[in-house]
Amino acid sequence: MRTRQRRAAVVGSPVAHSLSPVLHLAAYRALGLTGWTYERVEADAAALPGLVSSLDDSWVGLSVTMPGKQAALSVATDATTRAVAVGAANTLVRQESGWRADCTDVDGVVGALRAAGFAGTGYGVVLGAGGTACAALAGLADLGFEQAYVVAREPGRAEPASRCGSKLGLAVEVLRWAAVPWEALARDASVLVNTAPADAIEPHVPALALAPCVLDVIYHPWPTKLAAAVGAHGGRLATGLDMLLHQAFGQVELFTGLSAPRSTMRDALHEATGGMVPLPI
Repeated sequence: MRTRQRRAAVVGSPVAHSLSPVLHLAAYRALGLTGWTYERVEADAAALPGLVSSLDDSWVGLSVTMPGKQAALSVATDATTRAVAVGAANTLVRQESGWRADCTDVDGVVGALRAAGFAGTGYGVVLGAGGTACAALAGLADLGFEQAYVVAREPGRAEPASRCGSKLGLAVEVLRWAAVPWEALARDASVLVNTAPADAIEPHVPALALAPCVLDVIYHPWPTKLAAAVGAHGGRLATGLDMLLHQAFGQVELFTGLSAPRSTMRDALHEATGGMVPLPI
């Protein structure tokens, strides 16, 4: 048993709904880390630097959710290459010299797609151009993609996504939402990642469901119209819950230095969400 007091938390605003405590506490119990705690801390991006500077050395790590991911990168004394490329960090890990930033959201994308049975090469499509889109592009680069399309309402707002792709060796072409040939784009893609709001993609759901593998990062309410259409079409489907699960594996390992108890974490999330989705690992 490992009884030394250690603390971790998920930080965001709002944060009361976060499922991260379910995952981390299940992992700590399975690993015998009886002195470890994991809580929710309400803090927005402006409050994050002060919060981080106030933490004593019992704190081993923070899971950072919206809206503080860019701020998390800025307060870190060190950062992984992928966090720098994405321009945001969902993970802060205590180091002797300060805090190291990482972006295990990339692991979430990769793990979710692999668990869904993704296989193949070609090009990827990302709908939306926000922070999650950048993590999705980093995931596609990890999967071996060399080309991706980002579909955005205003192409100028996709500049961070283009920069992210360049840093990772991924050729990114930005397409204007209003001018996209939806059926051809989805049908010929190897994978499609939706980070856009459900109402934005609703008119295009029948076309998007033609993609052979889809990651829909939205999981509430479930099923989304896109998820239902992909299932009806016989495509492979990964979800935001899958992404949440797989990104948490990396966080647990960074915080504890131990291998994540994946089945235990999966079962805890499955129970907490009423078996909403299968959560393959």
